[in-house]
Amino acid sequence: MSTNTEPTGGNGAGAFDLTQFYQVFFEEAGENLAAMEQHLLGLDVDAPQDETLHAIFRCAHSIKGGAATFGFEDLAALTHTMETLLDRLRRHEMTPSAPMVDTLLALLQTPSPSGRTDAVMQLIGQILTKLGVPFTLTRRGALIAEMPGRSQTTDRAIVVHADTIGCMVRELKDNGRLALVPVGTFSARFATGARVRILPDDTDRFFTGTVMPLKASGHAFGDEIDTQPTSWDDVEVRVDRNVDSRADLEQLGLNVGDFVALVASPELTEDGFVVSRHLDGKAGVAVALTLAKVIAERNIVLPHRTTLMVTITEEVGHGASHGLPPDVAELVSVDNAVCAPGQQSLEHGVTIPMADMHGPFDYYLTRKLCRLAQEKGILHARDIFRYYRSDVAAAIEAGAATRAALVGFGLDGSHGWERTHLDSLEATYLLLYSWLRTPLTFEMWDAQPFGDLEDFPAEQPAASEQWVPLSRGEFADPGAASQGQAWPPADGAGETS
Repeated sequence: MSTNTEPTGGNGAGAFDLTQFYQVFFEEAGENLAAMEQHLLGLDVDAPQDETLHAIFRCAHSIKGGAATFGFEDLAALTHTMETLLDRLRRHEMTPSAPMVDTLLALLQTPSPSGRTDAVMQLIGQILTKLGVPFTLTRRGALIAEMPGRSQTTDRAIVVHADTIGCMVRELKDNGRLALVPVGTFSARFATGARVRILPDDTDRFFTGTVMPLKASGHAFGDEIDTQPTSWDDVEVRVDRNVDSRADLEQLGLNVGDFVALVASPELTEDGFVVSRHLDGKAGVAVALTLAKVIAERNIVLPHRTTLMVTITEEVGHGASHGLPPDVAELVSVDNAVCAPGQQSLEHGVTIPMADMHGPFDYYLTRKLCRLAQEKGILHARDIFRYYRSDVAAAIEAGAATRAALVGFGLDGSHGWERTHLDSLEATYLLLYSWLRTPLTFEMWDAQPFGDLEDFPAEQPAASEQWVPLSRGEFADPGAASQGQAWPPADGAGETS
């Protein structure tokens, strides 16, 4: 910013002399600054009241208008910046980062491999209960909450998943260790070395351990530790108890089919990175719960009633296949966006995928999300995921008659040691919040599951194919059509010897 503190308005011939009003401006600006200070001192930073934000905004707006009138450019620029930030705050377009991070850390430290998700769903339920957000659970334990809207039907859904990759015990080995089978799709390479929690049928107990290669010590096996295969048959869990046999394991109460959860070990770095296992899924849950918090605490009534659905089996392919309200017209799933060579996803922004291995997402809804991101100045990218499916696939394959799209927070090293950035979580939050404040993509058409052809909002006219002349020597047209031969041929006409 420049250091100019003098007014730029001139007093040349014909110019109106404003200097006589300087004192009035200074007095009014002082009053507005004093009022702004009073409001700021009384502001609840964690849950600012709308009226207080409006009052601060009005003070900044008044100062900006006066400064611009009298030519105090630096002051006008400063108060304009303040006004912009305050406007985003009062419109609830600023991300409440601290609650989102706190929620994420709590989720990450609660084990929830697919098939053993009760503990994390209890945590999510407690958060929603504290917010006063009503919810129900399906028979299997997926959670369905509702955010209020003006529509009579539940027109929208945000779908996230709380389950993670993990393992199950395949065998109690004679050496006192555990053989594993993966739950969800990931490589044994990314399990090797992980600290784990072994979860027996007795839900009041757990055991700790480490996933080890069969040949773990270079002092014992030399170069063989680098040449041994990497597969689930080549790793085992070393249990942190005095066990040397299958009988010892049985004595502890361990069984085939016990769940093994990889310890998340989350870290928040100085640069704003979150590094952890299991960001896939749980970062999306944290974003969705932050949306629910803002909407509940601000008493926001959305244009459309919206389901917040937390699924529990996404990692094994059928998360959103049950429990979705039948009248949902638009569904957006929130999941990780793959940051890797050859991909376009952003670690500091939100990614709007065009397709995954299930197929293209809804044309109109994805483009609407792209336009919203552009209009709101949200850093975003488009991408295509070739080895990836989400809750969208499960919902559509189960028969959900809804437009469906995916938005993703950037994730490096998915299903391994994962990393995202707070900027990406914030961008994802802002895009979802903006989308929830809009009408349906085609408001009249999308309000009903079926309609007539003349009402269908087709906006994809296909370019008609036209005959392109082929060059035939000196001729630009194909000439007269060949008469060919009549069929069947006359007697003997088509015979060959």
